[in-house]
Amino acid sequence: MKRRGKALVMELNIKRLTEEEFKKFAKLIHDESGIFLKDSKITLLSNRLRKRLQALNFMEFAAYYDYLQRLSGDEKKREYEMLLDVVSTNETYFFRNERHFDALIQTSIPELAKVKTNKKLRIWSAACSTGEEPYTLAICVLECMKYLQGWQIEIIATDIALSVLEFARIGEYSGRRIEKVPPEYLNKYFIPKKSEPGVYTVKDELKKLVKFSYLNFFKNPFPSDLDIIFCRNVMIYFDKEHQQKLVGDFFKVINNPGFLFIGHSETLHSISEDFVYRKILEAPVYVPKPRR
Repeated sequence: MKRRGKALVMELNIKRLTEEEFKKFAKLIHDESGIFLKDSKITLLSNRLRKRLQALNFMEFAAYYDYLQRLSGDEKKREYEMLLDVVSTNETYFFRNERHFDALIQTSIPELAKVKTNKKLRIWSAACSTGEEPYTLAICVLECMKYLQGWQIEIIATDIALSVLEFARIGEYSGRRIEKVPPEYLNKYFIPKKSEPGVYTVKDELKKLVKFSYLNFFKNPFPSDLDIIFCRNVMIYFDKEHQQKLVGDFFKVINNPGFLFIGHSETLHSISEDFVYRKILEAPVYVPKPRR
């Protein structure tokens, strides 16, 4: 209780983030991750940065910024990862925008199963957050096993926030996170946690399909030889230049035929000419054009 009280006092004593400081942090974050913060996000950024100030016992944002500038090597890498962790948005749940998963089960996987001869399926959840999306993908794959008998299947799940990756590996979910999971899937692919009513753990058969790892879109190499990429509600955080680079890099690593799933509010119009829009069951899906 004393520790919480001390932390609260410290948080109240941290000086306000000025507009000049906001611009410095916004540029640093943009340079490191491609995330673009509008001026209207000053309060949001201030609240999220406070977590790092408290952890490092800084009372001013300027002191934390100067600290970041002085870092080098592994120490810099770790702190920048922590910084990007606190500024990332991680709102998600199982079967979010379920039409995407209907399209996956009813069209994408059956089509790939017909034409692929190497019997390998590689799916990338490119901003996996706390794991709901890649585990939902794993459920979809297992529901399509009639097409995939004897196949080698891998779901690669990456994110820029280290804390969400640890949460995802544990695989325990409750409340709103699982409310859209159909009851038959909840019984089939989850185990109720006896010590915590309402908490469900994903079964090992899902965990075995998914490999979680850290990845910064603009700093780290992408996985390759991909049949399906899910990158939903991510591009909205980037400026057009970074959107174009991201989609251009997706084109380099996706197979043809292949499927790129993006968010319902997103479009590749004016961003990329490498992909063609394909409407599948009301879901926005893009397929790569033939390579020249």
